[in-house]
Amino acid sequence: MRRSDVLAEESVLCLQKALTHLREIWELIGIPEDQRLQRTEVVKKHIKDLLDMMIAEEESLKERLIKSISVCQKELTTLCSELHVEPFQEEGEPTILQLEKDLRTQVELMRKQKKERKQELKRLQDQDQELCEVLCTPRCDVHSDSVPTLEELNQFRQHVAALRETKASRREEFVNIKKQIILCMEELDHTPDTSFERDVVCEDEDAFCLSLENIATLQKLLWQLEMRKSQNEAVCEGLRAQIRELWDRLQIPVEEREAVAMVMTGSKAKVKKALQLEVDRLEELKMQNLKKVIEAIRAELAQYWDQCFYSQEQKQAFAPFYDEDYTENLLQLHDAEIVRLRNYYESHKELFEGVQKWEESWRLFLEFERKASDPSRFTNRGGNLLKEEKQRAKLQKTLPKLEEELKVQIETWEQEHAQPFVVNGQKFVEYVTEQWEMHRLEKERAKQERQLKNKKQTETEMLYGSAPRTPNKRRGLAPTTPGKVRKLNTTTMSNATANSSIRPVFGGTVYRSPVSRLPPSGSKPVLTSTCSGKKTPRAGRHGADKENLELNGSILSARTVKGLQI
Repeated sequence: MRRSDVLAEESVLCLQKALTHLREIWELIGIPEDQRLQRTEVVKKHIKDLLDMMIAEEESLKERLIKSISVCQKELTTLCSELHVEPFQEEGEPTILQLEKDLRTQVELMRKQKKERKQELKRLQDQDQELCEVLCTPRCDVHSDSVPTLEELNQFRQHVAALRETKASRREEFVNIKKQIILCMEELDHTPDTSFERDVVCEDEDAFCLSLENIATLQKLLWQLEMRKSQNEAVCEGLRAQIRELWDRLQIPVEEREAVAMVMTGSKAKVKKALQLEVDRLEELKMQNLKKVIEAIRAELAQYWDQCFYSQEQKQAFAPFYDEDYTENLLQLHDAEIVRLRNYYESHKELFEGVQKWEESWRLFLEFERKASDPSRFTNRGGNLLKEEKQRAKLQKTLPKLEEELKVQIETWEQEHAQPFVVNGQKFVEYVTEQWEMHRLEKERAKQERQLKNKKQTETEMLYGSAPRTPNKRRGLAPTTPGKVRKLNTTTMSNATANSSIRPVFGGTVYRSPVSRLPPSGSKPVLTSTCSGKKTPRAGRHGADKENLELNGSILSARTVKGLQI
């Protein structure tokens, strides 16, 4: 049994006991029956009115619960539709009170979700509006009246995050470009003269519209300023080069050069102005010293002629070089020629440097060839001969390789420019071939000269005998003193001088033989003997009774030699 049922029975018992107690009181008092009836009616009415009132209240509560259930169901249906969720389904068969409570709780939850989504949407819309205003882009098309779905909110968040990243990247680009623009303006002494330039330089960075158009205009402005800066730098550098050139030509002292050293760097407007003033001053000074300037240009021209391997005809083609009438017109001609020649050299610098390298290698090769034909090189000490031979062998390998590389480069250049590459008035290939041919002819000439000289020397020695030679000092041997010479055995000396061998044409030791010659007065011949200071040849090798002499592989008798001498 329910406790409510027990309480109901107890209420009935209480009512009965109360009525019984009232009757007993009335009995003791002696209230008549009709009054008892009236009093009982009053008690009944009070009880009935109280119960009716209670019943009415409970019925009203029931009606309110039923009405609340109906309202909650309708609202819940609407909220589920707006939030795009499944309709609420109550499990089982709950009582009116439980159903009303569950529906009300679910409605409150749905209302909270709706409110949160609306707030999130409002926050994202505010951020989107702010970012779109900064980036100058259209706003995202989202209806603020409807409740967004979770998917729509997620997409909106991603959209706002992308805008935020775009803003950050554009802002970083804007700040970097702004710094460069400010530096360029300071370098150019440029004051912002347009509204856009003032917005960039003077306004707050957060107030600048980071649209693609503004960023492009910003980049264009930076490019224009950098172009002006580059032009200024080029102009300033050209003025500096002109100043240095005029300094050298006019032989300006170092002290005077240091006075303008502060403007020799930078490209600001004041620096450019100072450089121009210095150029104007030097130009005026140049006009006052035409002869000195023209001679300086001619020295530079001669240097470029050598670097460009000009032939004598090419040099003479510039007739003003030899003009002695120093005028302004002559200076202009020289200036134009030096500019042309300088540009010509710079545009073909690689080829000229290659030819110069070949020239240096060729001179070194000729030097090694000359040393190779010098007999005195064998007397060098310290390993110089070995070093020279290594260098010579290396040069013999690298020189042809360098020639081939230059030939390929020059052929390519000639094809591109449709004109021959000239070195000393000749095509390079012809020039190299001529150098080799001249070297070959020089070797042949030197060889013939040596042969002719040796032939003449041989004939002279055959007619008059070989000339005495000072012996080479040998290490470890004491020098021969005159006292020791006098102590030599006379027999040995006579044997050594009786019949000595004649030196061959290409090497060998020569010992002079005594020859009888008639004096101019017709007196008796005087026997002359030569003691060379060398060790006397052994008797077995050069005997006193030897009758034959050996010369270039042919045998001549002593009588024949004496006959030739007579």
